[in-house]
Amino acid sequence: MSHASHAPSSELLTRTFVDGAWHEGSPALIGPKSHAMWLGSSVFDGARWFDGVAPDLDRHCARVNRSAEALGLKATMPATEIEALTREGLKGFSGRTAVYIRPMYWAEDGGYMGVPADAESTRFCLCLYETPMIEPAGFSLTVSPFRRPTPETMPTLAKAGCLYPNNARAIMEAHRRGFENALVLDMIGNVAETGTSNIFCVRDGVVYTPAPNGCFLNGITRQRVIALLREAGREVVEKSLSVAEFMAADEIFSTGNHSKVVPVNRIEDRPLQPGPVYREAREAYMAFARKAG
Repeated sequence: MSHASHAPSSELLTRTFVDGAWHEGSPALIGPKSHAMWLGSSVFDGARWFDGVAPDLDRHCARVNRSAEALGLKATMPATEIEALTREGLKGFSGRTAVYIRPMYWAEDGGYMGVPADAESTRFCLCLYETPMIEPAGFSLTVSPFRRPTPETMPTLAKAGCLYPNNARAIMEAHRRGFENALVLDMIGNVAETGTSNIFCVRDGVVYTPAPNGCFLNGITRQRVIALLREAGREVVEKSLSVAEFMAADEIFSTGNHSKVVPVNRIEDRPLQPGPVYREAREAYMAFARKAG
């Protein structure tokens, strides 16, 4: 399949592949009768291209297909083709600014009485856009009053758009209280994640992170950092974790696609400093990324 490339502009650039062709910017795709507009049947994934590398791109492309199927959509693009399209589309960027890679599926029509998605109406697009990675200076955390849903109540094993308004209200509530992000708990009160990322804490050199229990996404960057730390001889324990354990931690850091590995510099009223384990995790991840391409 051949698709035309365009020279990058001097401004932040967006390129979108849909219906067999590349388009500059964000083309109009969803109307008021679209099932995705009406009932939220959309999934996506996020990868990054920075410093000429796109770490774990293949895994992100595979996950968006799993997410589609988990939401009752039809994965119409093989993961290998999504990856090839991404690498083709990236040729239209200068590389001076990091690029967010976002493959998406959504349903246009509904099934029985319009409520479930009609899998045969699934559409696909791939959106690539420049957005800088945040500097790893750290961010503040508070404990959110909102909780993560269980697999019985929401499609938590999919990276589904319908899950994110709950995270958004956790972040907005934290902002109103002077914090940048929030620890979100699961339905029984254990720490699950932040509003935007997976979360780790360190005590006496041992790394702890919530065990995946189906109520939060077991992130690809999370899995990669755990593997890298263990390969380096660092003990990493996945277990149920309380807020008190985070409050008593020597270090806290987060992992996620947007900016990879970032420290927490305050939890509630307790200041924290980026610590040696955070630096080890970030340096190991960046070394992996540059080696993997």
